[in-house]
Amino acid sequence: MKRNPSCLIALLSACLFCFSFAHSAEVSVQTVGLHHAMVAEAGQSEATISPEDLVKALKLAKKEQPLVLNVGPRTMYSQAHIPGAEYIAPGSSAQFNAALQTQVKGLPHAKFIVIYCGCCPWGRCPNVHPALDQLHTMGFTNVKMLYIADNFGTDWVYKGYPTAKGE
Repeated sequence: MKRNPSCLIALLSACLFCFSFAHSAEVSVQTVGLHHAMVAEAGQSEATISPEDLVKALKLAKKEQPLVLNVGPRTMYSQAHIPGAEYIAPGSSAQFNAALQTQVKGLPHAKFIVIYCGCCPWGRCPNVHPALDQLHTMGFTNVKMLYIADNFGTDWVYKGYPTAKGE
């Protein structure tokens, strides 16, 4: 069988492009314009904190604990939330920015802040990434998103982590 060199070159070029794109996406999640999509696919990144690590951080001395902000639906917060978490508003809602500004007014920009939603699987959450973006826009530099792979019930409540109910 005779091989066509131009087809072979095209195939090799396509493979090289796919490899280099996958490699650069993995290495530079936060420097590429596709940040949210890559984080959604890859799961955790530098901008996330695991439930296990958050539980440990909540056991630190009060002044060292992160400010935990719930940026999901109010009904979910009322049913179960992380003890001490402050409810803001859904990160994708119109009232979110004003509520967030009120909550963090006067805080140092280096304050450790953890935001979470847990309404749905990580890759489809409409709230946590806009909240992260807004906090960064406001100048906060130590913000983490709680990585909740499936939902708050599965990845926090059912694992026996501490919860509070009500407002």
